[in-house]
Amino acid sequence: MTAQYIGSTTQAPTMTPAEFHAATNAIVGNIERVIEGKTSIVRLALSVLLAEGHLLIEDVPGVGKTMLAKAMATSIDCTVRRIQFTPDLLPSDVTGVSIFNQDTHEFSFKPGAVFANIVVGDEINRASPKTQSALLECMEERQVTVDGATYPLQTPFMVMATQNPIEMEGTYPLPEAQRDRFTARVAIGYPDTKAELAMLDVHGTADPLADLQPVVDSTTITRMIQTVRSIHVSDAIKQYAVALVTATRQSSDLRLGASPRAALQLLRTARAVASFENRDFVLPDDLQNLAVPVLAHRVLPTSDAQLARRTTDAIISDIVRRLPVQTDRRR
Repeated sequence: MTAQYIGSTTQAPTMTPAEFHAATNAIVGNIERVIEGKTSIVRLALSVLLAEGHLLIEDVPGVGKTMLAKAMATSIDCTVRRIQFTPDLLPSDVTGVSIFNQDTHEFSFKPGAVFANIVVGDEINRASPKTQSALLECMEERQVTVDGATYPLQTPFMVMATQNPIEMEGTYPLPEAQRDRFTARVAIGYPDTKAELAMLDVHGTADPLADLQPVVDSTTITRMIQTVRSIHVSDAIKQYAVALVTATRQSSDLRLGASPRAALQLLRTARAVASFENRDFVLPDDLQNLAVPVLAHRVLPTSDAQLARRTTDAIISDIVRRLPVQTDRRR
């Protein structure tokens, strides 16, 4: 079966609203063929891709974390590599290694699994901290340095990593520096009764991923990213984003607030969400709706907050609720 791509023949750097809407619906609809009843999660995952970020999917086993990552990767006709993180995985397995060639008497570079458009990291917190840290340069600078030589990664580039809750046996908490490089963290959650019954019908006899076909190509994704970049962000919205991250640093419930990188990625993701709504500008509502998935995994609660069983999601939600909204009618 030949895949039919949306918008793959147009060379314009940006897309019209109709083209963007068609491509978005094609990707979301394709993923929802295997992920039932999780439209908001699917759209957020796509927003992170178009914001040129990385996605961390955290939840208990069996709810479809890897299925979501694979479905996203399969929906785009681009290079995809999967890394199964285990305690014995080495950093060189991720980034690559220089091998001595006996014929030429020179070292040649063998690329690791990270050299792809979409990298699916399964159960990332089962690898050692040393191996987890191998992704730091890749995710931030989109390059790999091995033995003093730097190798650029492909464009577009996205890491979609899954992890089990840190209370699960055999897991290692992600370092703060690596969590900060993930644009957003999502939890899929259990499906509702209707979706779970539908899953039993669809998944009970065959693997739906086997029949999934790409609906867009990497050129279309690049054009969609360029369209998202063109979305206008007013000075008032920028000030509101900075106020949100500043409030996390001043909260008595947090011992580590959000970084400046968090404010930048909050705005980038908000641009993508605005594009989905056929708007060419960002609203305060976009930042409010994204505050928890973009900020909560970057902050650390105080010991008192932990004793009170306050989650970072709840703390960020309280900050959003209390912080005055700044608007600019001129946009």
